[in-house]
Amino acid sequence: MSPNKNILSSDVEIKGSLKFSNDLIIDGKIDGEVSSDGSLTVGENAYVTGEIRTKSVVIFGRVQGNITVSERCELKSSATLEGDVIAGTLAIEEGATFMGKSTVGKAAAAAAQKNASKAAAASGS
Repeated sequence: MSPNKNILSSDVEIKGSLKFSNDLIIDGKIDGEVSSDGSLTVGENAYVTGEIRTKSVVIFGRVQGNITVSERCELKSSATLEGDVIAGTLAIEEGATFMGKSTVGKAAAAAAQKNASKAAAASGS
């Protein structure tokens, strides 16, 4: 983790696309796409509705939407995920709820990285 962590506390609600650099911890509500080349932590109080496209993600709260990460997706015991996952590695703790399908491995990570590059190029123009 880099020293530059951004935090959205539990009283924050955002509707729309969220883009960030470095690392972000969300403990509030997000309704829209979250994208970054950094790492995302979805806190226990967080509720994200929409696509997540980041380098890695750790989920403690609730996510309703698909996740595409080039490295690691981690579902902690308090996590609820309703959506599909594409990741290099996937870790699910006992007690976590996952409703969806997963595509995991080197090929998935390469596809996720390719999609992230396309998304970054599209947002830059």
